[in-house]
Amino acid sequence: MLEVKPGDKLQLKKAHPCGSYEWEVVRMGADIAIRCLKCHRKVVLRRSAVERKVKAVQGSKSKIQN
Repeated sequence: MLEVKPGDKLQLKKAHPCGSYEWEVVRMGADIAIRCLKCHRKVVLRRSAVERKVKAVQGSKSKIQN
């Protein structure tokens, strides 16, 4: 289970069309809202989808557990 909180930075496996891999968690709930750190586009995804797409959590002590 992915344990993140608003403000954590995520590195995703695939790049956004703008070319960035870096995202910031904006909102948590059943869905997770993330914001691209390059173009500032916001995306809301199901928690399970985010867990599959995350490569690393940066700037936090959170851990990814499978």
